[in-house]
Formats: sequence, structure tokens, C-alpha cells
Amino acid sequence: MSTLQTIHDVPVFLCAAEGARIASEADALDLIGDAGYQGATWAAVPVERFDDRFFELRSRLAGDIVQKFVNYRMGLVVVGDISRFTEASSALRDFVRECNRGRQTWFVADEAELRERLAA
Repeated sequence: MSTLQTIHDVPVFLCAAEGARIASEADALDLIGDAGYQGATWAAVPVERFDDRFFELRSRLAGDIVQKFVNYRMGLVVVGDISRFTEASSALRDFVRECNRGRQTWFVADEAELRERLAA
């Protein structure tokens, strides 16, 4: 079950690991709508919810989904271990590093790391 939590004065929609897969821009829009309706400014989504194509940059799915979040002014946090994907792709490692430098899309290991990022 997804819940809205305020972490360091920031409303975050914490998605449950169980639930609909995010495999298209339409799925991302549904999530943005749900999170926005709850009043969130960030959506934290477990790795398990993403279709594996999200982590294959050549599929363009990650770029398209991230762009939807940018367009709707909602932050996206991918929560969990993505090492099996980053070990196979230097481009994905670079993408994650660049995202984590910004204030729009983050890749974090767990909820504790998310809390640290939001505290900063």
C-alpha cells in the first residue's frame, strides 16, 4: 500500500513494492497523478516496480519517464539495489551519477538514504 509521508517537511509518496509495474509513460502518468492527488512533491518508487527496460537506456523508457516527472514538477526517487543493472552498463552508471547530482531524480539504496538526501 502506498502512503504519503512528510520527511523533513517534504511530502513524499512512498510506493509499495507490490503494485502495478511501471512499464510505459502512461504508467508514469498514473503514478504522478496518484502522488499529486495526495499532495506529494516526490514519488519514491521501489526498483521492483520498474520494468527492466527502464534500466536499459537504449529503450528510452527511463528518459521518457523522467521527462514526465520533470514536466509535472514532481521528483522521482528510485529506491533499491540497481547494481545488477549498473554493473552491466557504464551509460546507466553515468546516468545515475548525473541524476543524483540534481534535485529532480535520485537513485537511492533505501529509505534511510532518501531521508538523508531530503535533510540536506
